[in-house]
Amino acid sequence: MAKSDGTTRTDGIHQAVRADILGGRLVPGERLKFPDLAERYQVSVGATREVLTRLVAEGLVVGKPHQGYQVRPLSHQDLAELTQARAEIESLVLRLSVSAGDMRWEADAVAAHHLLARTTYLDPADPDRLTDEWSQAHAAFHHALLAGCPNQRLLGTAQSLRQEAELYRQWSVSLGNEPDRDVAAEHRALLDAVLARDADHAQDLLRDHIAHTAQLLISCAPDQPNREL
Repeated sequence: MAKSDGTTRTDGIHQAVRADILGGRLVPGERLKFPDLAERYQVSVGATREVLTRLVAEGLVVGKPHQGYQVRPLSHQDLAELTQARAEIESLVLRLSVSAGDMRWEADAVAAHHLLARTTYLDPADPDRLTDEWSQAHAAFHHALLAGCPNQRLLGTAQSLRQEAELYRQWSVSLGNEPDRDVAAEHRALLDAVLARDADHAQDLLRDHIAHTAQLLISCAPDQPNREL
């Protein structure tokens, strides 16, 4: 049954489960059982099955034959492969976006950065977790940067890889603040390079931005794919 705002009950549960995964309330490797989820979110087993299928497509949940579903486990190998794929594909999409983006694209990127820069980064109630609002604003900013790319297949692939990386990004925060890193400055520099239409510099900045989280996790977190990092 649709709600008055046009969304469905399943859409709302999908967003709730997704937020719980990215917020660390459902941890990497955790089994996701239909009866438990149905009770937790007060929905039918059929609705939970649909939600988990959508989350599998987003790369946040994995399904195993005869074992059911679980939150995507984290591992150094998976992170290294994901980072390499993102560095190659996302930087190419950004180059195409810089080359083809119009004035509307520029305005959307500026607006997305404005929101990101003014959104609370860490959850005051749990400093080891990003706020859901910042995560959403961060995703929207990077989407805005890439949205000028005219190749929809490449853009879709880049966005899919970014979604998978969200889980790693969330868990990197729990390793502690890095005194030498200024995430806000990295985003500002990316925006400046894009607005200057400097595709080479924008690509280099994005590659470094993508690689940084991977380097932190691989150097500080144990390689235990079925447990919380």
